[in-house]
Amino acid sequence: MEMSKKLAGKSFKFGDDISTDLIAPGRYFHLRSNLPELAKHVLEDADPEFAKKVKPGDFVVGGRNFGLGSSREHAPTIIKLAGVGAVLAKSFARIFYRNCINVGLPALKCDTDKIDEGDILEIDLKGGEIFNKDKNIKIKFNPLPEVMIKILSDGGLTGHIKKNEGFNL
Repeated sequence: MEMSKKLAGKSFKFGDDISTDLIAPGRYFHLRSNLPELAKHVLEDADPEFAKKVKPGDFVVGGRNFGLGSSREHAPTIIKLAGVGAVLAKSFARIFYRNCINVGLPALKCDTDKIDEGDILEIDLKGGEIFNKDKNIKIKFNPLPEVMIKILSDGGLTGHIKKNEGFNL
């Protein structure tokens, strides 16, 4: 995925403290070796219909402390497998944030108060700007460092290391 282009999609709004347990419900623990199947249950406990409604490129929008809880690396992986283009939140649990970048899922810290469920967004990762087309407003965020954009463009940390035979900083 080329991350220098703009991302575009519809927003799915969640609140504060969306845990990895809400993202990847523990009752589906047996599916952790079948991530495409587990992705069919992504965020099921926060919105039972989310996996059926989300379309490729859409966005998960949270509040504070998104991804708290256990360090389930499959939580951001199944968000990505569900087709989500990026996760936007006021703040992230640190390990969830790193796991997002590692699996190739943009995680953007920004003010999500001006984004409502169903808003159509365009995101410029390099420019640090979200354009909410429904409200005709721009929301700024700190642009991702170039190294993170490279990792995301290569599909995550594993893809980046394989492509470059190591880190290409």
